[in-house]
Amino acid sequence: MRHQEQRDAGDVYGVKECFFLPYVDGELVYSRNLLGDVVRVVREVRPYAVFTHDPEVIFHRENFINHNDHRVSGLAATDAVYPSARDRLNFPEHLEEGLQTHKVQELYLWGTNQVNFVVDISEVVDKKIEGLKKHVSQFGDGEFFTEERDSWWKDEQGRYVERFRKISLQF
Repeated sequence: MRHQEQRDAGDVYGVKECFFLPYVDGELVYSRNLLGDVVRVVREVRPYAVFTHDPEVIFHRENFINHNDHRVSGLAATDAVYPSARDRLNFPEHLEEGLQTHKVQELYLWGTNQVNFVVDISEVVDKKIEGLKKHVSQFGDGEFFTEERDSWWKDEQGRYVERFRKISLQF
């Protein structure tokens, strides 16, 4: 059910493909297997940028406790981006399978307390909410997204924004 909800949300946004790893929701634990699975996807997809949770944040803006799965997945994605997907010595079995190393250029962390990059989403905030509402098993009808739109995404200038911690890896 959760996989289909993610695909449905992806359809709202025009996502071409969703990748699912074989881990249980609510039970994610950092491990060499998890890291290897994420590195494999990075090496297969070869993205310019990766977006993930900020793994350092436990308490977000004094009103939210970051879920352990979010911290673990953020840490695994960050470690996959650098150094693991980039370096030949990490997961050499991937190279034997024909997957080459890959250097991601930018990492964007959401749910961060160290914002250094802001994107105006005013034109697409309703589409964002439409996609979020596809996760019925997690959010019910999701009406609270519409109700909280201003307090969560509106900035001082009246724009709707996404806030990230951007890390440039162009060295």
